[in-house]
Amino acid sequence: MKKYKSVKAVLVAITILCLVGTMFGETILALRGKEYVSENQTVLMDSKENIAPLVAVYDEKTGIPQVADVKTTYELPETNVAEAKSQEDIEREEAEALKAKIVYDNMTLDELSAKLNRSLNSTLSGQGSAFASMAIELGIDPYLAVAIVMHETGCKWECSTLLKQCNNVGGMKGSGGCNGGSYASFPSLEEGIRAYMNNLYKNYVSQGLTTADAIGPKYAASGTWATQVNAYINEIKAA
Repeated sequence: MKKYKSVKAVLVAITILCLVGTMFGETILALRGKEYVSENQTVLMDSKENIAPLVAVYDEKTGIPQVADVKTTYELPETNVAEAKSQEDIEREEAEALKAKIVYDNMTLDELSAKLNRSLNSTLSGQGSAFASMAIELGIDPYLAVAIVMHETGCKWECSTLLKQCNNVGGMKGSGGCNGGSYASFPSLEEGIRAYMNNLYKNYVSQGLTTADAIGPKYAASGTWATQVNAYINEIKAA
């Protein structure tokens, strides 16, 4: 009789398992505080909590089928809601912040560049941004820097041959001279502008020579040099 009851109990358990499988699909999943069923019933949601399948077992004492929690743990990857910004995003934000920043004479860098461009012509047309950026970077008065260039190169109208042929922006002397002469030559206009701005900073501004009157005696032999440069400064300011 006991053997018959055991067989009967097994058959009951098997029957219950079959019914559970038919009703809910191949697997029933449970999540603490949330219900997860097979994919043909409910779409499963991502979670980092443990997910364990429920299995029907037979309780011999009570004769009632029970559901056992099989401790199978599935670790889901951490999801960072605020993903790290890419280097490209950071650089773009920095560029936008710089555009909105007041850098000189109550103007942004773009506004300053546009103002300088209004006084630059010929070969230097549109180079206001190069002068503005380096002037702010080095702490040089941008009006002064461009005024010297205009006086030395004639680019208020037509740039000099020295600038056109050898990219010599500020009338600088140096080795490897332009057309074999004593004035320096540069491979590109960009390098010529950079060399000029670095020279102006290193040999004049960093030594406290920050105005045309202070720079004049060292920069040029002409006694009217500072007066002419100051006149260009006033033109640039008014442009």
